[in-house]
Amino acid sequence: MTPAARTQAAIDLLDQIITAARAGGAAADTLIARYFASRRYAGSKDRRAVRELAYAAIRLCGEIPASGRAAMLALANTQVEIAGHFSGEGHGPAPVSAGEIPAAIGTTPAWLGEALNASGIDEAERAALIARAPLNVRINRLRVKSVSIEGAGVVPGLPDALRLPSGTNVETLEAWQTGAIEVQDAGSQIVTSAAQALPGQHVVDLCAGAGGKTLALAAAMANTGEILATDSDRVRLSRLAPRAQRAGVSIVTTRLLDPNREAEALTDWAERADCVLIDAPCSGTGTWRRNPEARWRLTPDRLARLVETQARLIDVGAALVKPGGALVYIVCSLLDGEGAAQAARFLAANPDWRAEPLKLPAGRTHGAGTRLTPAHDDTDGFFVARFVRMAAHRVLP
Repeated sequence: MTPAARTQAAIDLLDQIITAARAGGAAADTLIARYFASRRYAGSKDRRAVRELAYAAIRLCGEIPASGRAAMLALANTQVEIAGHFSGEGHGPAPVSAGEIPAAIGTTPAWLGEALNASGIDEAERAALIARAPLNVRINRLRVKSVSIEGAGVVPGLPDALRLPSGTNVETLEAWQTGAIEVQDAGSQIVTSAAQALPGQHVVDLCAGAGGKTLALAAAMANTGEILATDSDRVRLSRLAPRAQRAGVSIVTTRLLDPNREAEALTDWAERADCVLIDAPCSGTGTWRRNPEARWRLTPDRLARLVETQARLIDVGAALVKPGGALVYIVCSLLDGEGAAQAARFLAANPDWRAEPLKLPAGRTHGAGTRLTPAHDDTDGFFVARFVRMAAHRVLP
């Protein structure tokens, strides 16, 4: 493909991504994979270049663009080389017409910027939310004591974390194939450690997804005890079993839950868990470095529904914790409505619980929990709080 043809391909991709964002359809990485699956003529360099162009345009546009061409014109205004591709030659985009308007440059949609400001995330912090994320992996101590990977660096404060060079194809590494490493952001490793999981405990990972935090919990527990990993997404949960096998984890049982009926399926775990970890569904404002188009997909109505779901799941999880046990609430969001306000609501409604201060290798105290941000901690954005259920006191005769 010529450079101009790559630019046109990125415009075509952006049109699909914008349409999907408006309709709540597939994510950008899924659409990009589908796009190239039907275009075998595109070589690896072409695919990489088109992908980078598309994501560069996405990161540049705060509001959802009118079209892929408008988004690429905004990028062309910042890169002279790309501007030269709008000539109509070499399968490139047509020349720019008089009065054609590029997409507006910014970090977030206006309403979301106001919500982040109200949550203490200013413009400088927001700029870091859409920068490219580093590639981190977690060393799996169930398999190895140490790992050596060319070009890898350490992550301060996290002895099990390594930072790999950008663009590393992790699945081709022997360390990944043998289960010695798992891809996991440093922030995710930090907030999972708030569970303080110990060997022999009984733990519930209530929103386990594909199991990244589940496997980290199993390693902390030295693969002894019991972990129940649940989720309402069958496809994501199905990925956990092969990952657990590769990681040498044998203490995990999975259970598919029906949305809004989770409590009915968990009665056998009532007041039994030493710890329940809830990585709740959220806006994902803390993960825009990886999914920058997600800020186009979020609406006030969707955010309100997520807040309702989070509150319900906290209550479901709390019912599973035994006296003296802990509930760890996590969201990869920087909006207070999903983080600090949820923690405050739970504590106000449950006087038999207390927030336990966290001593984590990164982050700052925020409300009843801790918040990590890309600008301050060089991690994905997270809010995490640990609640302890006070043990009942027996009245002596």
